[in-house]
Amino acid sequence: DLGLRDSVLKGVEDAGFVHPTHIQETLIPAVLAGRDVLGQAKTGTGKTAAFGLPILDQADKDTPMQALILTPTRELAAQVATELSELGRFTSIRTACIIGGESMRQQVEAVKSGAHLLVGTPGRVMDMHGRKQIHFHNIRFAVLDEVDRMLDIGFRDDIRKILGSVPAKRQTIFVSATISGEIDKLGRQFMKKDAQRIDSVSSSLTVSLVKQCYLPVEPWDKDKLLLCLLR
Repeated sequence: DLGLRDSVLKGVEDAGFVHPTHIQETLIPAVLAGRDVLGQAKTGTGKTAAFGLPILDQADKDTPMQALILTPTRELAAQVATELSELGRFTSIRTACIIGGESMRQQVEAVKSGAHLLVGTPGRVMDMHGRKQIHFHNIRFAVLDEVDRMLDIGFRDDIRKILGSVPAKRQTIFVSATISGEIDKLGRQFMKKDAQRIDSVSSSLTVSLVKQCYLPVEPWDKDKLLLCLLR
C-alpha cells in the first residue's frame, strides 16, 4: 500500500516483514514524496528500513554514490549496510560500507565497483572524500542515523562539513531517538523549509518486545561477569 516497487517489496517479503511499523508507514511516504524529514523513532522500530526502502525504490541503477548514510559508530554502519544489502538484494542497487578499522583498499574497490549507496562514519567518509576516493557530486539522499548519538560523540563539525559539501538539491533525512533543540536547529539549517517532522516515540524510549535486565556487580568483578555472560 505504500507504493514501493516490486523488486523492493520482494526484498521486504524475503526478510520476513509483512506489516510496517509506525515510523515506516509515516516516513516512507514522506521520503517517496520528496520531502525532507526529521523523524523521531526509538531503537528497534525499523528505522533503517523506514529510510532505506524509499531510497532503494528511487535510486537509479546507472548513478554511483547517490546516497550517503552517516552513522555514529562503525558497528551501526556495518549493521545498516548489511540490512540495506539484504532489503535491496532483488534490485540493482548496491551498498558499500565505509568505516575505520577495516581495509580501506577493499572499501575503495567496493566503491569503484559501482556502489550506489554509501554507509559510513563521518571520519572515514571525510578521509576518503579528502583523498578523492569518493565524491559527493551525485548525492541525492543524505541520511543522518541516530543524530543524537552523533552529536554526543562530537561529530557536529564533521556533520556540518559533509552536509555543506553535498549538493544542495538533495533530500535530507534525520532519524533520532530523541530530538533536542540542537538537532532541530541543525535540521532547519540543512533541510528545506517544508521539512516534515515525524514523531513516532511514545513516552517510553524502550521497545516493549525487548526484554531488559541488569545485574548489580562490584566494579572489580565486571570483567569476570561479562566473560561469564558471553560464555
